[in-house]
Amino acid sequence: MLRKKPLAAALMTIAAVPVATPLYAQTAPQSTQTAPQNSPPALQVAQQTGQQAAPADAASSTAPETAALPAVNVTSQADAPDFQADVSSVGAKVPTALRDIPQAVVVVPKAVLQSQAVSSFSDALRNVPGVTLGAAEGGQIGNNINLRGFSARTDIYLDGFRDRGQYYRDTFNLESIDVLYGPSSLYFGRGSTGGVINQVSKQPNMKPRADVSLQAGTHDRYRTTVDINQPMTDTSAFRINAFGQSLGSTRDEMHNKDYGVAPEVKFGIGTPTQVTLSALIQHNRDQPDYGIPPLNGHPAPVDPKTFYGFTDDRTIQDVQTVNARIEHRFNDMFTLRNQTQFSHYSTEARATNAAAVLTGPLGTSPALSNGNYTTLPLSSLFVRLQGKDRNINDHSVYNTTDFQGKFATGFLKHDTLVGVDLSHETYSNQSFTATTPGLPSNTLAIVPLVNPPYVPRPANYREVATNLAESSANDVGLYLNDTISIGEHWKWIGGVRWDRYEASIHNSINQPGYATQTNYFTSVRTGVVWQPQEWQSYYVSYGTSFNPSLEALTLTSGQQNLPPEHNKSYEIGSKWDLLNGGLSVTQSLFSIEKTNARTLASDGTYSLDGDIRVRGYQLGVAGHITPKWQMFGGYTYMDGTILKSFDGTQGNVPANTPKHMLTFWTTYDFTPVWQVGGGPSYVSSRYAANNNLVEVGGYVRWDVMAAYHQKRYDIQFNVLNLTDKKYYDALIPSDGGRAVPGLGRTFLATLNYRFR
Repeated sequence: MLRKKPLAAALMTIAAVPVATPLYAQTAPQSTQTAPQNSPPALQVAQQTGQQAAPADAASSTAPETAALPAVNVTSQADAPDFQADVSSVGAKVPTALRDIPQAVVVVPKAVLQSQAVSSFSDALRNVPGVTLGAAEGGQIGNNINLRGFSARTDIYLDGFRDRGQYYRDTFNLESIDVLYGPSSLYFGRGSTGGVINQVSKQPNMKPRADVSLQAGTHDRYRTTVDINQPMTDTSAFRINAFGQSLGSTRDEMHNKDYGVAPEVKFGIGTPTQVTLSALIQHNRDQPDYGIPPLNGHPAPVDPKTFYGFTDDRTIQDVQTVNARIEHRFNDMFTLRNQTQFSHYSTEARATNAAAVLTGPLGTSPALSNGNYTTLPLSSLFVRLQGKDRNINDHSVYNTTDFQGKFATGFLKHDTLVGVDLSHETYSNQSFTATTPGLPSNTLAIVPLVNPPYVPRPANYREVATNLAESSANDVGLYLNDTISIGEHWKWIGGVRWDRYEASIHNSINQPGYATQTNYFTSVRTGVVWQPQEWQSYYVSYGTSFNPSLEALTLTSGQQNLPPEHNKSYEIGSKWDLLNGGLSVTQSLFSIEKTNARTLASDGTYSLDGDIRVRGYQLGVAGHITPKWQMFGGYTYMDGTILKSFDGTQGNVPANTPKHMLTFWTTYDFTPVWQVGGGPSYVSSRYAANNNLVEVGGYVRWDVMAAYHQKRYDIQFNVLNLTDKKYYDALIPSDGGRAVPGLGRTFLATLNYRFR
């Protein structure tokens, strides 16, 4: 009964409709000629410079350009950073007010990332409740994400297109990261069990700018970014973003050297026809980190700096993505868009992981299992180091054409989107076995569990090419969605999508040698939104999605003849714009269920008899309490259960699904030029694998910052993990369940300079 209390309390909160208007709405009359004291800084700055700012929502009114304001010096910053977002394209493929999307959405804006000195995609997602991290696993490298308890590795998008490459993403060219929770095959096709994550690139505009950022930190961390935007004509502009970094770590031997560039040009700005051409080129040379092995049901109690691998391990990744978009607005009612994206991703990995924990230093020494329980002292235990070498190549071509119409039929107002998605993807993965003579197959060394030596790979190791997996997929998706406004207070959202997903795979050694499958699936989405006042919105929704066996273009033998897994989601929630629209508060109750999950029977065969469900509550907050004080954060409660399975995991908690997660970040401008901020990240305990044999403890990590702002430059200081908390970040289910330690206390100093 106690486990249900958070959900019961949340239901009472969502169901309760406030009887009074927001506090600031009562005290700030609409007719005032000055910006309300609680209005976002962007509005105040715009009024001081004689420009009209965009309202916080459709009902907000801006003050006249000639408004007289109190003498407040807020022009020392070139841009007024704002943690609050009003619209997102992730929930409807076109820019839509968040209050009109009948699902939970979190938009992490650039302002939050800059305030936290965030550079990696994974670190940025710490601001999103319900997101947990996985590390390199099997044939997968790069960002491996779980969203509301379900894998989202193939549900990462870049400007609306699937970004399926296995690489470590950077934030240097991102305006925001938008997360839509729940099954959403209506817009995105296969996948999206727990939701989708869309990276929104920076766009060219008509405001000249040239920004340079220099960052240095402890543990040999150095980073530089450049952002240049230049109008070319009255209706066209060019923008280029670039970065380079050399990052050390509080983990031994961890060092990454990466760089990237993202040019973009836009024609027809402010005209009915706009054409955008963009590219992303990125190169990573990183030290792979496969974490620490388990012992006695938890990560081994060794120094968290301990590295199990070789000093010459490396992962080399190259990304090339080209995107072309054309949009034509016929009039205020009809718009036609077409977008094409080509991507190539290559990975060359020479990596090592801590495999079995042995009770002796020999290849014939017995190995521990089932959580690695033992009474032997740490000094008597050893670890088998296993090679994880492979070359991976991904190619993809995507094209989307959609037509948006806004019209009325009687008293009903329609916002209709109809479109077609076409895609072609190929994938190859050449794996290798690396063995040192005298040791068992695919064993490079056997090292002590405590204080393993840090040396290059043995000079006499032998590497043999093993399985070559080559696969391809073609998909056609047709979709229709309509948002119908019924009077002033009600909206009904309904849509349907039909997909034909055809995929095949060929393995040179592994089974099946060859497999092909064609899946047809119809996805639906529906929701009702009630907006009794401009500042409050309530909704209920239902959606479905599907996961083919060849979704990731990889396959385990025995699954080639299985139909897709089915997912369904129910959600009820509220979205409030409080303090005269300055602060957004969202809440939702959700239930996501995979009703026919693939499960392994005792005879080695697979069937679609599994059932996995995650229910929970989510709270989000973003915006200003006062003009000087803003915050961004969220909390989620997840009750995950494997309801049915034949592999012995029935009744267990799904891997990497903590019951509680909280993230919070706040800043305060205590003078016109000085700003301080900080906040915690909390993750409760979770299991490394579905068998629940290895549990990783919960943690609270605190980060803080202080910044000095001037018109031309900012100086910012950040301390990551202020208390030097020892915690485990990403989890890996294989080899009993490994865990990667998180970053220790790190100091960063950043100089942002604006040339214009």
